[in-house]
Amino acid sequence: MKIGSVQVNGPAALAPMAGVTDAAFRHVCHGMGAALTCTEMVSSRGLVYNDAKTRQLLYCPDGDRPVAAQIFGSDPAIMAEAAPMAIELSGADILDINMGCPVGKIVKSGDGSALMRDPEKAGRIIEACVGAAGVPVTVKFRKGWDGGSVNAVEFAKVCQAAGAAAVTVHGRTRTQMYAGQADWDIIRDVKAAVDIPVIANGDVFSAGDAARLLRRTGADMCMVGRGAFGDPWIFQRINAALAGRPEPEPPPLAERLETALEQFELACRWKDPRTACLEARRQLCWYLRGVPWSGPIKREIVTVNTLDDIRAVIRRAQRELK
Repeated sequence: MKIGSVQVNGPAALAPMAGVTDAAFRHVCHGMGAALTCTEMVSSRGLVYNDAKTRQLLYCPDGDRPVAAQIFGSDPAIMAEAAPMAIELSGADILDINMGCPVGKIVKSGDGSALMRDPEKAGRIIEACVGAAGVPVTVKFRKGWDGGSVNAVEFAKVCQAAGAAAVTVHGRTRTQMYAGQADWDIIRDVKAAVDIPVIANGDVFSAGDAARLLRRTGADMCMVGRGAFGDPWIFQRINAALAGRPEPEPPPLAERLETALEQFELACRWKDPRTACLEARRQLCWYLRGVPWSGPIKREIVTVNTLDDIRAVIRRAQRELK
C-alpha cells in the first residue's frame, strides 16, 4: 500500500497512544513487524510556542520507518505552522492529524473528536496542513460524536476532498470512548465511499481479529492499539496469519521480560528518565498480564523510580516466575 508517495509494506500499524507509543515502544513494535508506527499526539500550540516537553514527544530514531508524526489542534493557522515543525523535528514520513481523541480536556478545547461536529472546519485544517507539511497528510477520526450523529462516511469524503492521502477510522463514537464493541461496518462503508487508503481501527487483540476486521471492512490495513499493550509480538502473529503461515508461539516469559527491559532502557535514553520510569510502572505490568503468581512482583513494579529499580524487579521476575 502507498500513502501518497510513502510505501507501507505490511498489513498492521501501531496506533498512536498518549503515554504509550513513545520512541522506545515504537522501536520494539517496528522490530516485531509493525509496518507503520505513529508518535503520541502532539499539541500544535505546544510546538508553535516551543514547549520542550512537546518537542521531545516527536523524537524518532533512525531506521524505524515509515513513521507518522501526529498533531492535534483546531486553529487552521496554528496547525499549518506546526505541521512542518513536526516533520522537521521528527523526520517523519507522514503527518497525521488527530480528529478522534475523545478525552475531555481535548474536546473541551474543540480539538480531537470535537472536530467531527464541524466537518467544514476540519476540512480547512486538513487543507492548511496539506499545503504546509511537505509530506503526505493522513487523518484519524471516529465513527461520529455519538449514536445520533454518525458521520464517518461524510467526514471521510471531506478529508479526501481536502487532500488527505489516507484516513484511519476507529469504529466507536466519541461518547463510547473505548467501551462497547467497535462498529466494523462503518469502516466498510467508509472504504466504499472514498478512493484513498483506509486503515481500520478498533478491537484488534489477536491475529484472528485482524483477519476478520480486514475481511469485514475491505480496509487496506488494520491498526492495533490496546492489543499491543505488553504484547508487541502481536505484529508477528498478524503478519504470519495474513500471509498464510502458522502463528509463532509467544516467547518464554524470561525473553518477554528481556524485551521489556530493552524498551525501558531505550526510553530512559531517549526521553526524561523520570517520566520513562513512571510510564514503565504500568507498561511492565502489561508484560506480566496473565502470568500466575505475579501479584507481588506487580506491587513492587508500581514503586519503581529509577532504571536500576526496573532492572532489579525484572531480574527478580525472571528468577521467580514461569
